[in-house]
Amino acid sequence: MKILVTGSLGHISKPLATTLVAANHNVTVISSSEDKVAAIEAIGATPAIGSVTDIKFLTEAFTGANALYIMIPNDITSPDYRKYIAGIGSNYAEAIKASGVKKVVLLSSIGAHIDGGTGPISGIHDVEQIFATLDGVDIKMLRPAFFYTNFLGNIDMVKHQGFLGGNYGPESNIVMTHPNDIAEIAAFELQQNFTGKTIRYIASDERTLADVAAVLGAAIGKPDLKWVEFTNEQSLDGLLQAGLPNEFARSYTEMGTAIKKQILWADYLQHKPATLGQTKLEDFAKEFAAAYNK
Repeated sequence: MKILVTGSLGHISKPLATTLVAANHNVTVISSSEDKVAAIEAIGATPAIGSVTDIKFLTEAFTGANALYIMIPNDITSPDYRKYIAGIGSNYAEAIKASGVKKVVLLSSIGAHIDGGTGPISGIHDVEQIFATLDGVDIKMLRPAFFYTNFLGNIDMVKHQGFLGGNYGPESNIVMTHPNDIAEIAAFELQQNFTGKTIRYIASDERTLADVAAVLGAAIGKPDLKWVEFTNEQSLDGLLQAGLPNEFARSYTEMGTAIKKQILWADYLQHKPATLGQTKLEDFAKEFAAAYNK
C-alpha cells in the first residue's frame, strides 16, 4: 500500500512510519522542515516537504495514496488556538476531497465529543465534525487519552518546587496513554479494511493524579512526591511565566478545568476499548526518570 503520514518525525509519526516501512508499505512522510529529509529517508520513507497551510501541496502529496494518517501540528503562537486547529483540519479535508483518497486514520483526542470548554480539544472536536462531512471517505477517528509524555514538561517543577501539580486535584482521575501505543494502533488501523466513519479510543492506564505523583516520585528517588492543585489563576500565571503565549496558556488552563470536572472521560467510559495499551504508568516512570536524571 501507498500510505502517507503527516506529523513529520514526531512522537507518534516516527514509530508509525517505521512500523509501516517494516511491513513493506510505500510510506511518504510530510514535514515542514527540509532539515528532516535525511532522517525521513533513513527510516526508509519518502519525504514530502511543505506546509499544512498549503492545500495545493497537500493535494499533490495525498494524490495516489491508498491511506492517510492525519494529525494537526501544534502552533503555540496562534492567536486563536481553536480556530487554528479547525483551519488545518479544513485544509486537510479540502485536500482529501481534491485528491480522491478514500481511507483516512485521523488522530483526534479523548474529549472530542464535547463542543467547547476543553481547550485545544475543542478544535479537535471541530476537525471531527469537518471530517464527518467527507462523503465516500472511510475514516477511523482515533481518540487517545492524555499523553504520559506531557508529564516530562513538569520535570523543572519537580526539581525547583518539589512537587507535581496542575489546576485539578490529586483525587482527580486521569486516563493516559503513550505515543508508542498510539502508533501501534494507528499502524494496525491503516492496514485494515474499515468502512464508514467510526471512533476508536486508545488508553493504556487509568489512575488518580496522586498515583501519578507517587509512581513518578518513586522512580526518581522521591517517594513522598505529591500532586498539588493550583487555582486557574495560578495555573495560567505559571504558564505565562514559563514564556508560553497568552492564548496557548489560556487554552491549556481551560483543558485543566475540564480534567477537574472529569468531563473529558465521559464518552470514553461508555465506550472503553476491550483491551488497554501495553505501556502502564510504571513503565513510563522509567522514561520519566531517565529524562529527570539527564
